[in-house]
Amino acid sequence: MGDWDRDTTTDQVLAGVDLSGRRMVVTGASGGLGEETARALAAAGASVVMAARNPAKNEEAAGRIRDRHPSADLELRELDLGSLAAVRDFAGGFLADHDGLHVLVNNAGIMCTPFGTTADGFEQQFGVNHLGHFLLTGLLLPALTTAAPSRVVCLSSGAHGICGVDLDDLMFERRDYEGWAAYGQSKSANALFARELDRRVGGGGVRALAVHPGVIMTELSRHLDEAAYERLKERRRAQISAAVDTSGMTPKAVEAGAATSVWAATAPELDAHGGAYLGDCQLGVPEGEPGTGPGGRGISPWILDDDTAAALWSASEDLVGLSWGG
Repeated sequence: MGDWDRDTTTDQVLAGVDLSGRRMVVTGASGGLGEETARALAAAGASVVMAARNPAKNEEAAGRIRDRHPSADLELRELDLGSLAAVRDFAGGFLADHDGLHVLVNNAGIMCTPFGTTADGFEQQFGVNHLGHFLLTGLLLPALTTAAPSRVVCLSSGAHGICGVDLDDLMFERRDYEGWAAYGQSKSANALFARELDRRVGGGGVRALAVHPGVIMTELSRHLDEAAYERLKERRRAQISAAVDTSGMTPKAVEAGAATSVWAATAPELDAHGGAYLGDCQLGVPEGEPGTGPGGRGISPWILDDDTAAALWSASEDLVGLSWGG
């Protein structure tokens, strides 16, 4: 799909694209990938709702965007994905003010944290990264349907290759907790969610895509030190091949990291690829093929399992208390 690669930037993806008249929500917009995603979409003319847990940081991020783009159409709203009640409050407020939503970018997340639980008692990486966004998307589906054709972009990660989802122990109640395993499970869940969401609602014009942004050192990495990152690289190398290329785990600039998200949000050619996993502004390919080492756009087989995707959907409905999507 063109000549774009891991160094392609958001501005290159959106060069010549006019998003005027389109409303988009970006979660985790107060910094890092979310801020850059919001900036690039607003610079192209979109009306962007910046959703973030910390209102002060969100204001600061909006200020930085307006410094570069004085006419940016930004709306700031508080959203704590670690609380189902807060997710419901956000969605209710949005739907009271807006009829339609053209793009939802489920960008917010936490990574490799010490064990902890959300306000609702869920293991926090699974709760924030997957369940909060699952509920949010379900609640905003009426607005996405009204504005169709529309998109849902789910931020996954090459770290999905660490492991799939353990449907018998989603909350680490029976197994020892390990931060990378919990993160890998949540990122597999993000990819499976996009796949199942597109299967359920894609025919109605709401397409869903999963995105691997690449390795970007942002606030998301605050729980990591260099040794922890090297352990991850060795773990992924061992899972695929001792000789595999790990150059894909070299950190990107944030403008390159967010490029695949804005491509997923806006590219007409992706209408034919609903449910796909994307990386480096390209379609993903099965892990093990050339150029798919850790950090690249390789796809582990468990995120293509439709039975697992359906079972995860059902479990997620039960956990958040919302049945949706047909």
